[in-house]
Amino acid sequence: MRSIYQRITEFNKGRLPEILQRKYKVMALNVFAFYRGTCHLFYEDMSAASPLPASPATWICGDLHPENFGSFKGDDQQEYFDLNDFDEAMLAPALWEVARMATSIFVAFDSLGLKKTDAEKAVRLFLDTYSNVLVKGKSLSIDPRTARGVVYDFLNAVKKRKQKELLRRLAVPKKEKFVKLVIDDRHLQLDEGLKKELVSFLSALIGKGEVLSPDHKVLDVVFRLAGTGSLGVKRYLFLLKRTDIKGKYLFLDMKQAMPSSLKPYVTIKQPGFNSEANRVIIIQQRMQNVAPALLSSVIFKNEPFVLKQMQPIADKINFEALKENLDAIEKVMADMAVLTASAQLRSGGRQGSAIADELVAFGAEKQWHKPILNYGVQYAVLAKKDYDEFAAGMADGIYR
Repeated sequence: MRSIYQRITEFNKGRLPEILQRKYKVMALNVFAFYRGTCHLFYEDMSAASPLPASPATWICGDLHPENFGSFKGDDQQEYFDLNDFDEAMLAPALWEVARMATSIFVAFDSLGLKKTDAEKAVRLFLDTYSNVLVKGKSLSIDPRTARGVVYDFLNAVKKRKQKELLRRLAVPKKEKFVKLVIDDRHLQLDEGLKKELVSFLSALIGKGEVLSPDHKVLDVVFRLAGTGSLGVKRYLFLLKRTDIKGKYLFLDMKQAMPSSLKPYVTIKQPGFNSEANRVIIIQQRMQNVAPALLSSVIFKNEPFVLKQMQPIADKINFEALKENLDAIEKVMADMAVLTASAQLRSGGRQGSAIADELVAFGAEKQWHKPILNYGVQYAVLAKKDYDEFAAGMADGIYR
């Protein structure tokens, strides 16, 4: 059997070496960070284990865990709390998504120093809520008008954040104007040649009226570090200015789209997407109630990228701050279950995914709850073992 070192380094071949070292350092922080950065291990292990209970084919984000839910402003300018990472998205059995989430709850609770019994209670609540939403057969959404508890407070707090705050944090002021992006531990200077190519590339798209209207000028671009699993892929942050309105600026995030880590293990026939970026965007638009502003796919130097607006309200729930409030955490988990089921219902009946009637029937058949809970318990133990081996390797300096 291949070692954890072999499995991790083989999967990450081709990623930017200097950035990959940062990914490994983040993964070494705790078992939950390791779990978030090794989605490929989860599905590789699942393929070798006893099969999960049968479940309908649905569109799934593929890497469901509490950190992959967050806030964003949709194309309708309304703030939403929803699934927000679709890099691994594919057509797959519905329970693959649920098993990934259930396991993540056990792993996250362990990292927070919470009891296993509390994790089991949270997983049971997630499974019950997920099933109940499927049975009702109607997708739901969460925004400041429909949110409750911690998510309500969270959405209303981020709603108050303004573009000026993002400018002060990410751009360098010069005589009440902004022309440069900051360089710090999350934003790195680019080679001058690549920088010119990127500015020229986006400027050409804008000039053609693609992505944005021609009244936008590209001012600067830097390399952006964000997330855990995606560290090591090419990702850029652009600063743009409106030429027709004084003092109006815009940030765009452009992230390289890689093949899904589920691809080697999914036996369900997939649609023929134009590119990996096209796959990510189409599935995201199907699963979310409203997609983020300016979401589009582009090809730069023969590589696919996902382009979207970076917003001042984008944020995630701080579970570290909530760990003394189990009731609040449980309510958040229930909200996440609502969104998971709703995404599957909303995207149902598209290119091979189950229709609502199939999902309603599946939700009513709750005998799969116990096997999923047990799988989560068992895999959380394996994830901890793998993490310990990885951490030891990091301490020995083998991940170079």
